[in-house]
Amino acid sequence: MFGTATTGTSHDIQAIPGLWRDAQGEAEALSSRGMHHAALRSAMLKDRKIVLMDRLGWDLQSLDGLHELDEYDDGNTLYLIVHQPETGRHLGSVRLLPSTGAHLLGDKFAHLCADGVPVGPNVWEITRLVTAPGLTRAEALQVRRQLAIALQEHALANRIQYYIMVTHLQWLPSLLSIGWDAEPLGLPHGEGVNAVAALRIHIDETTLQRLRAAWAIARPVLSPPPIGRENEQAF
Repeated sequence: MFGTATTGTSHDIQAIPGLWRDAQGEAEALSSRGMHHAALRSAMLKDRKIVLMDRLGWDLQSLDGLHELDEYDDGNTLYLIVHQPETGRHLGSVRLLPSTGAHLLGDKFAHLCADGVPVGPNVWEITRLVTAPGLTRAEALQVRRQLAIALQEHALANRIQYYIMVTHLQWLPSLLSIGWDAEPLGLPHGEGVNAVAALRIHIDETTLQRLRAAWAIARPVLSPPPIGRENEQAF
């Protein structure tokens, strides 16, 4: 999933250039793994529950009725999160999983890949990409753009060549309108709102610079992780 419950493309939204901002300042993006940013990650999981379960009606897990988690959310899971640093507000986020370990496409949607699920140290899966339910459509697009750039920056910094993902076809036009270099991994499966497909997203510096220029975001958006905390675990 890419965004909120709104379907269609992003072309009919009056886009806001630059980074999302409010009276307290601009949004920032960070990577989170382990015990860090506990309050922000709780807010992220609450928004995932609202968007995915309450609004879209997906059959997912919420053991406490507040947060959405599954078997892929553990101490080793990496998230990229766009947030308002002064208020701690969660604005949007995405989950990243290495293709060499357990991940959604490989475990449950391998049939979507005509030539097998791409696997390797340079291939990572992105899932659970949501924007906060309180945002306007224009603000949600702005946050999605910031996340898209953060994903490119993270990949280039960590020698990731491809992202893989599963998407519902109703969100495919909105995803492609972000400007990523994406290709299908096989034919779609399912009908109507349940139709899904697998994609591979190519990463390169040219795409990153094109997105930055198109969206008036000149500087890097993803904050580097604190020194010595990259490998800390426990969620």
